[in-house]
Amino acid sequence: MKPVKVGLLGLGTVGTGVVRIVEGHQHDLMSQSGSPIEIVKILVQDKNKARNISVSSDMLTENPWDVIENPEIDVIVEVMGGIELTKQLMLGALERGKHIVTANKDLMALHSPEILAKAAEKGCDVFYEASVAGGIPIIRTLIEGFSSDRITKIMGIVNGTTNYILAKMSKEGAAYADVLKEAQELGYAEADPTSDVEGLDAARKMTILGTLGFHANVALADVEVKGISGVTKEDIAYGKRLGYEVKLLGIAERQDEHISISVQPTMVKTSHPLASVNGVFNAVYVHGEAVGETMFYGPGAGEMPTATSVVADLVAVVRNLNLGVNGRRGFIPYKEKKLKTDEQIASKNFILLHVADKAGVLSQITQVFAEHGVSLESVLQHPNATNPLAEIIIVTHDANKAAMKKVLKQFEAMDVVHAIKSVYRVEG
Repeated sequence: MKPVKVGLLGLGTVGTGVVRIVEGHQHDLMSQSGSPIEIVKILVQDKNKARNISVSSDMLTENPWDVIENPEIDVIVEVMGGIELTKQLMLGALERGKHIVTANKDLMALHSPEILAKAAEKGCDVFYEASVAGGIPIIRTLIEGFSSDRITKIMGIVNGTTNYILAKMSKEGAAYADVLKEAQELGYAEADPTSDVEGLDAARKMTILGTLGFHANVALADVEVKGISGVTKEDIAYGKRLGYEVKLLGIAERQDEHISISVQPTMVKTSHPLASVNGVFNAVYVHGEAVGETMFYGPGAGEMPTATSVVADLVAVVRNLNLGVNGRRGFIPYKEKKLKTDEQIASKNFILLHVADKAGVLSQITQVFAEHGVSLESVLQHPNATNPLAEIIIVTHDANKAAMKKVLKQFEAMDVVHAIKSVYRVEG
């Protein structure tokens, strides 16, 4: 049986996992796909680098076009990362009729419309399951499993680094800077953690999930982003007192064909399944009009979990090759993108204020909420042991974003309000 030949771009953590699975599971892969799968060329940065996997030196190249232009190669598996060069390589591969499997969230978040349009033109497959949530098959689920439903909400923990930091802060009462340093030492956080801790990584993943879930061309610029660097151990302690855990959530919602997508630290009710997701694990909660609530949980990164998703896509490409149906499952958004206004975005809110500790202040605070039509679920006030100010913790009922902006702006102008210490969305 003629093997399907694969070119692999990248032999780092995930690339190594791909080679291990393809070589070690060959019989299973052939049974599922209908053909042997053979990796024939691998792009690396340094051919002489010592590796923890045995690969023939003849297979290695430092020139990406040796892989892209190789006429024997049917499928390109891209796990090297990068954006602009990688985009050109992917377009070059598609121009030559080669199918693509990629784990590149940055590329797909920014350039999927162009890449998928080229794939449709050339009748090629482009699969990218591993670009979001590692070993969780969430992309295939959105495209196929929910094809008969209308998704109204996608909410998830899609970045393991931030989830590890926040869970550690919650469990140990530690400060953000201390836990971040520990995460870097353990290899959970990069030396420059900006993409993770400021929410950029999660925003790219939510761009992809929003596009798939709502069938509209969501752009990265459509995602409102706030990271976790401002989260304090005091915020987490106050949240726990009220029955919440702080999680960095990606939230995509649709109502009346208008959508909103955000990434932000969120107070999650401890009774909600997402509140119990700890460590570097990911979880994605999906609500459909017909199916109701579902949640998908698993490892969000790592050599073998991510490689498993990559190879599953590779099997799907090879199966399509044998059936002669490549390019027919391409996802092309077909709905007009309509973004919600601030008046249409509503949620509960947690607000922590430092205020003057004197009579009448609480009534002034609650009056501001009343003036802007924001009703309150709970209000707590107690003295602060370290300074003469009092702390007021407020949880609102659902309030639209425009009204909350007006409330906070009015607080900034009030003499009795010394600081708006924290504001969080509340879920669950």
